[in-house]
Amino acid sequence: MAIFPIRVFGDPVLRQRAVEIEEIDGKIVRLSEEMLETMYAAPGVGLAAPQVGIERRIFVYDVGEGPMTVINPEIVESRGEWEYEEGCLSVPDLHWLIVRPKEVHLVGHDLQGNELSIEADELLGRVFQHELDHLDGILLLERLERDQRKQAMRVLRARAFSGSAEASRDA
Repeated sequence: MAIFPIRVFGDPVLRQRAVEIEEIDGKIVRLSEEMLETMYAAPGVGLAAPQVGIERRIFVYDVGEGPMTVINPEIVESRGEWEYEEGCLSVPDLHWLIVRPKEVHLVGHDLQGNELSIEADELLGRVFQHELDHLDGILLLERLERDQRKQAMRVLRARAFSGSAEASRDA
């Protein structure tokens, strides 16, 4: 199996809405396995296909209960509010307190084509929302308050100029 390079802020694939998966075949199973390997190596708790340059509606995750794959996910209900520090593998080394719904109801399919219906709260619910954002071409930066976003963009521009992550430590 191969570990994919993770696409980072500035890569246009991260701004595209991913395409529905029509057929779950060996290629999709292999993609899921390679995405999990990439996620664990990063390390992260979730990874969406656009983050590895593939414009398909699939994400993988593991919040400590074992690896899972969700194909063509959709959040059909959300409730409450929860603030939590959130980061992103595509915006490395930066974290912010983000307010999102506390509970979500996610539907989709697993690798065998079975329908999934998962009620999730707190961390798992946040992972679902974060990865679904990636599938819709939305980056974590768009969830920031205006002043936070301005500061984040300064850090990212400095990073791009210097060519390293050290700029984030200097901000």
